[in-house]
Amino acid sequence: MYNANLPKNIELPSSKQLIKSTVVALVTAFILLVTAILPAEYGFDPTGIGQTLGLTKMGEIKMQLASEAEKNILQDTAEISQPVAKEVDAVIITKPAEVDPSETRFVELQPGEAAEIKLAMKKGAIATYQWSVDSGHVNYDTHGDNANTNYFGYNKGRASTEDKGELQAAFDGKHGWFWRNRSNQTVVVTLVVSGDYSDIQKVL
Repeated sequence: MYNANLPKNIELPSSKQLIKSTVVALVTAFILLVTAILPAEYGFDPTGIGQTLGLTKMGEIKMQLASEAEKNILQDTAEISQPVAKEVDAVIITKPAEVDPSETRFVELQPGEAAEIKLAMKKGAIATYQWSVDSGHVNYDTHGDNANTNYFGYNKGRASTEDKGELQAAFDGKHGWFWRNRSNQTVVVTLVVSGDYSDIQKVL
């Protein structure tokens, strides 16, 4: 039993009607192509209708963006394909830093007062020094020390007014000068030092 009656042959479209419908569909598609799709997608407006509807401008913008994107892709590809220079081919020239070749320290000592200045030095490093007092005299002791060595003497003197020379570190540590004012007047010790050391400090 059927819910609906079967269509009669006369109700089915004829071949002529099918051809006519196909032709109408093709014509409609062609009209849409030349009036809307081509102007909106490619900026091509053979009929002028796209310009009136503002579709041609849209298509021109799309084509411009596509062209720029293609150029960027080509440029990126060219940059990637370029050979990278090896680091060994690069030559770096640096200008040596200008440093003061010497340092000067002043120490004022009252009668009986003492002071000590030390340099932080590596084993074998050499420092050139000269010290003097402006008046009176001092006892001095040039020595070094570190965590393992409490005292290592280089030279010493009594009632001295000056000393100069080279101090070569016997080990990694602190190396320098101890002065005590043994005169009855205030003295100023002037120390000028240069050479291979990393720090200079008054430790006493």
